[in-house]
Amino acid sequence: MKKLLIALAVALVTAASYGQGTTGAVVLGNLGGGVNAPVMLGDTGHGPGPDYSAQLFLQSGTTLTPLTPPTTFRPAGVGAQAIADRYLVTVPIDVIPGTTPGGSASFVLRAWKTSLGTFDAAKASGANFGESAPVTVASLGGGTLPQANLVGLAGFTVLTTPEPSILALGVLGASALLLRRRK
Repeated sequence: MKKLLIALAVALVTAASYGQGTTGAVVLGNLGGGVNAPVMLGDTGHGPGPDYSAQLFLQSGTTLTPLTPPTTFRPAGVGAQAIADRYLVTVPIDVIPGTTPGGSASFVLRAWKTSLGTFDAAKASGANFGESAPVTVASLGGGTLPQANLVGLAGFTVLTTPEPSILALGVLGASALLLRRRK
């Protein structure tokens, strides 16, 4: 009987140790592993760079749940690495609530200017934010499965605050001079 209790205790401890990794997992990244989804900053031809944050959101119907950790974009490089600022610093997301390893899930990638605080704050300001179209990962990683990549993720553009044109600044300056001259 004593041996049976010891064997049962060992079995329970072993089962509890395999309790880790019971949710799906994915790699938050937009380059590599079958993914090439550059994020562009307006029509500049450049990426957002390290001044911007990005976060993956789990989509369930119309509800978006933020997944941690968020990340940033890489700094621009030189030569062949000049486009690096279009791509994220890759991070694994080990816990995706309500999912299982091998299951499927839909995600949205959002990016915003870090100094604005959150994606919602950036969106409220009317600029310096962007988001991808939803992407469904057919087989999540986790447990004994390797991390899944965001295969099918499409690149997107971050809306920026438009710079005033030189002509608009000239008209504004001329108007200010005329108003001052009238006084």
